[in-house]
Amino acid sequence: MTVNSPYADRLSRLPVERHDVQVRGADTAYWVYGPADAEVTLIAVHGFRGEHHGLESVLAFLPEARVIAPDLPGFGESAPVPGRTYDLDEYAAWLIDFAARVAPGAVVLGHSFGSIVTSAAVASGLATPKLILMNPIGAPALEGPKGVMTRLAVLYYALGAKLPERLGTALLRNGLIVRVMSIAMAKTSDPALRRFIHDQHDTYFSRFADRDVLRDAFVASVSHDVSQFASSIDVPTLLIAAQRDDITPIEVERELVKRFPDAELVEIAHVGHLIHYETPAEAAGAIRRFLRIPVSRAR
Repeated sequence: MTVNSPYADRLSRLPVERHDVQVRGADTAYWVYGPADAEVTLIAVHGFRGEHHGLESVLAFLPEARVIAPDLPGFGESAPVPGRTYDLDEYAAWLIDFAARVAPGAVVLGHSFGSIVTSAAVASGLATPKLILMNPIGAPALEGPKGVMTRLAVLYYALGAKLPERLGTALLRNGLIVRVMSIAMAKTSDPALRRFIHDQHDTYFSRFADRDVLRDAFVASVSHDVSQFASSIDVPTLLIAAQRDDITPIEVERELVKRFPDAELVEIAHVGHLIHYETPAEAAGAIRRFLRIPVSRAR
């Protein structure tokens, strides 16, 4: 990373270890943040095209918790199984197995596409005491005010899959397109924070294994949403939503929370789909209250 994180000081004080585990036939890389004797353990699942680094800013404000942050199969340092289709069923099955191997009974957190994966997994039987959804995808992506933009993204990923492999992969990793995506999502007017956000996307947004796994994940992300699983999730659930989110409008999130048997919604103003970069302290505060994590005086 070439741009310093505004949260670097907090992160530097956070213990972190890297590990690998075999899950469903491939190595999953994961990182463990925080004290080993923490009272609360979370599994944090990142969003589409991202990897575990994307959630570090939030973790920096939760130093009392133990947080396990894997890279999804096919992204970052986690390998996919060659030839396997990574649809939502596969990602949910992967998360259920990962949790059983690494941290059974942990609280589960998902951001963006991770909100779909975690919701599907919990609805399918993943045992967790509580579920946290940050920037949850609350409605079909092809509907609503941004449906046209989603259809353009569908064409983009379809073209990347159909072109000769070298050209298709180059298109999908094109830096200019990644920057346009980043500019569209960032809402902050702070130039230093905007530089950090763009650098994060430049650095980590193209670390996918191959165009096949990227296409599969994209199809899963636009073919499903949290509302499909909400009524089947019987654990206390926290939704952390942004009032300026272009992907799922806040009005949709206000309806989504009513679909859960036991859920609450925390709204964050003046931010869009990048809560984890722009307002991580506010997100961590909501998580802390939901999980009743006391603030450590040492921090």
